[in-house]
Amino acid sequence: MALLIENSCINCDMCDPECPNEAITMGENIYEIDTDKCTECIGHYDKPTCVSVCPIDCIKPDPDKVEDEDTLLAKFLRMHG
Repeated sequence: MALLIENSCINCDMCDPECPNEAITMGENIYEIDTDKCTECIGHYDKPTCVSVCPIDCIKPDPDKVEDEDTLLAKFLRMHG
């Protein structure tokens, strides 16, 4: 499943540079994750780096974008070959 950034985001700028898929960008008020690009770092790392660096724990699984590991890996392969 892709990730989402909750409204409690403090715009600390920690997550954006850590995303290997460039899925995180500044939205109107807070950072946002493009679910079409988010692979939860599958193919890059053992766990999502944005979650690891978030100081307030506001990055959670997106219940509206449920994807299994095979789907996330296929998305990674489409983006990165």
